[in-house]
Amino acid sequence: MTVGTAADLAADELARRCEQALVDYLDRQRPLWPEGTPLGVLDAVRRFVLADGKRLRPKFCYWGWRGAGGDDRPELIAAAAALELFHAFALIHDDIMDGSERRRGQPSVHRHFADVHAARCWRGDPARYGLSAALLAGDLCAAWADHMYAESGLPPEWLQRGHRVFSLMRTEVIAGQYLDLVSAVGDGSVAGALTVIRMKAARYTVTRPLQLGATLAGAGPETLAALLAFGDPLGDAFQLRDDVLGVFGDPSITGKPVLDDLREGKPTVLIALARARAEPKQIEKLKNLFGRSDLDLDGVRELRTIIAATGARDRVEDMITKRAESAIAALAGAPVSEEARAALATLAGEVVVRDR
Repeated sequence: MTVGTAADLAADELARRCEQALVDYLDRQRPLWPEGTPLGVLDAVRRFVLADGKRLRPKFCYWGWRGAGGDDRPELIAAAAALELFHAFALIHDDIMDGSERRRGQPSVHRHFADVHAARCWRGDPARYGLSAALLAGDLCAAWADHMYAESGLPPEWLQRGHRVFSLMRTEVIAGQYLDLVSAVGDGSVAGALTVIRMKAARYTVTRPLQLGATLAGAGPETLAALLAFGDPLGDAFQLRDDVLGVFGDPSITGKPVLDDLREGKPTVLIALARARAEPKQIEKLKNLFGRSDLDLDGVRELRTIIAATGARDRVEDMITKRAESAIAALAGAPVSEEARAALATLAGEVVVRDR
């Protein structure tokens, strides 16, 4: 096996290799699709999975592996890329639950299927058809994530020990989604919102991919604990940045309308802080505007002004900075290779400082 260096495996090259592993896997599935079954789900899944090129989760998995002493090998790339199929499952189902119409600058999967139904003048309700088809597309992604991981080519005993982390990650994401659902009808506290982002997004974006790679490489408890200390605050910072972009981001860059989170009444840390800090008149405005299905851009601008005026946005930015600093401090003492330490520090910057 060829052992690469950080220079040889620059972030864009690593993303390209993960992308190619996904293309190869998806291409192998088409001939296996049951005869007589329409190919629309396959085509929709392929477009969705290949639409985002950042490949953060496979990158963290790869550097968890390298940090624990693993060498550069295509089998690990394939196992890491399987995380993108699980990510696709989570996003498709999240968009269904949130009622989001767009993702990555394109119609969300359930919107796509609803549009197909309407364009072909099929019988029944296009929206219901879209939701049902998207549920199946998400389920297919979840099943394929397991399959791609299992057939990556790594030794079965390695895959078995890694599967414990994979399974834990899947359980946490579903539990986090349920917590998100509950929090939308609960007290909307800052503590509750932080718990949701840790379970629903932070762990499966950074911590568990890191630990999966390290576990596949045979890492012990000390290394896994150090990766947890690095990954959890960084994952929190990642999702806090997402929440800020969901309200203050540029839709032409983020690929998602700013209306979505505000219309849905998404109980983010940003909103929880704004509520906690708002004056009586601001609280009344928040009650009247936040979560309205007919919220327009004027309402968005008013909500943005209120959120900024309460200091909630500045407070979230401060939380992002402190969590990123905590992660970097933990990384400095982690028992990983220097090459992995440098790569993970670079990845941390990409996670925190971004506009999409």
